[in-house]
Amino acid sequence: MDWGTELWDQYDIIEKHTQSGLELVEKYVKFVKERTEIEQNYAKQLRNLSKKYNPKRSGKDEPECRLSSYQSFVDILNEMNDYAGQRELIAENMMMNICIDLTKYLQELKQERKTYLLDAKKAQQSLESTYKQLDSSKKRFEREWREAERAAQYAEKTDQDINATKADVEKAKQQAHMRAHVAEECKNDYAAQLQKYNKEKNQFYFSDMPLIFNKLQDLDERRVRKVAQGYILFSDTEKHVMPIIGKCLEGITKAGTNVDEKNDSLIVIEQNKSGFERPGDVEFEDYSQGINRASSDSSLGTPKGPMDLLGKNRNKNFWLFSKKSKLSTSTLPPFSTPPVPSPANGPNSPKFGRDPLSYCLKEINKTVKPRISSFRTLRRSKFTPDRIMPTVTEDFAHLPPEQRRKRLQQKLEDICKELQKEVDQSEALGKMKDVYEKNPQMGDPASLAPQINQTSQNIERLRGELNKLGLLRQEFEGTHCAIKVIHSTTMELTIFSALMELTQMRALLIPPRPSTLSLMMTLKMRN
Repeated sequence: MDWGTELWDQYDIIEKHTQSGLELVEKYVKFVKERTEIEQNYAKQLRNLSKKYNPKRSGKDEPECRLSSYQSFVDILNEMNDYAGQRELIAENMMMNICIDLTKYLQELKQERKTYLLDAKKAQQSLESTYKQLDSSKKRFEREWREAERAAQYAEKTDQDINATKADVEKAKQQAHMRAHVAEECKNDYAAQLQKYNKEKNQFYFSDMPLIFNKLQDLDERRVRKVAQGYILFSDTEKHVMPIIGKCLEGITKAGTNVDEKNDSLIVIEQNKSGFERPGDVEFEDYSQGINRASSDSSLGTPKGPMDLLGKNRNKNFWLFSKKSKLSTSTLPPFSTPPVPSPANGPNSPKFGRDPLSYCLKEINKTVKPRISSFRTLRRSKFTPDRIMPTVTEDFAHLPPEQRRKRLQQKLEDICKELQKEVDQSEALGKMKDVYEKNPQMGDPASLAPQINQTSQNIERLRGELNKLGLLRQEFEGTHCAIKVIHSTTMELTIFSALMELTQMRALLIPPRPSTLSLMMTLKMRN
């Protein structure tokens, strides 16, 4: 069934229907454009959101960046950024494949429809013109036929009139004959015009207009088919990126499963382990024995460096949460200390009382294990109104032992890599120089001299830094190990070996106390 046969008399309906179809295409294009704007805004907001929570370049070196939970969050932000890219791709494909394509096709349909409607109007105008000619010839034939009848009646009346002359009768007959001839010509013309009109009318209703209607039907069907394809593309455009979007969502799921709380705890330990020993017990100070003590300090920490061996911060107590000690010796009443006994006093010297070993160990602990004021000093310092950032040195002496060891090792590895790179470059320049010397046409060997000299200087500089860091690490490891050995073997030393070590170390660092020398002499005499 076609419009030319079934809707031959519904020109206005067909015109209105085709116009409504084109308006539907325009409406759909506008709908898709607004959808693309929504997708673009959505993608833009997702990108801004990812950028807002993504760490800055300056913050990527923070210790927290190594944690799996932090890295997973960064992975989620990256996946969201990729997801936003897919939303942008959806908007771009919809704009290109639907909006632009349908808009172009719509313009073609409008032009084609306009042509068909113009052809229909031309055919209708031609038929109307023929009908006007037919009507004119018909009216002329009617008028001439009446005139011919009137002339015939007048000729007959004149012929019957006895008073009329023969000339009058002849003239009336000639006039009637002429009118009859003109009427006959008008009749023939009317018949011809009628035949022409009927032919054009049949052509109009059975050929021209059905053909135009069928073309409009084909145009409308192609328009519907194109819109249907646009509907399908609306879905397929998003389906095509769904696998990638699915991968983004799988990446987010994988980021969640990659979180390892145990490994995060190990990383926190690795990043913040100081390497210090835990503070020892506060020892009992027996004032009844009359031991001459400069202070009531006890060993509550481990040495951090050479300055600690000199007794730095010895008068500060170590507290985990920076609370004041309830056992502070400053609240105890002072007491008088008896004079240092002479060697003649023998074993009855009150200097040691009944436990000389305890006193000797206290002396050693005072010297080699000064206290740490607080764990706060081990944390990374920041600029605050009540805290000043410590001076950062090349040997990382401002860091705790464990962190210092790691930083030294890391710097050694970096310098080794850089040194290897410079060595490889030097070898390459040497080979290139040999090639230039053998084949001067390939290049001038002298042109490589500045680069070779620069590379040699870099190698010497890096080797110097490598040796310097190696010595620093050896010195650090030797000192650290010595302190650990002293601390671990303190309880196993005899009184004389402990006092001799105390005397040697203090002789190297600070002037010996008279009490220490007297103690050593007294112990020798007792033995």
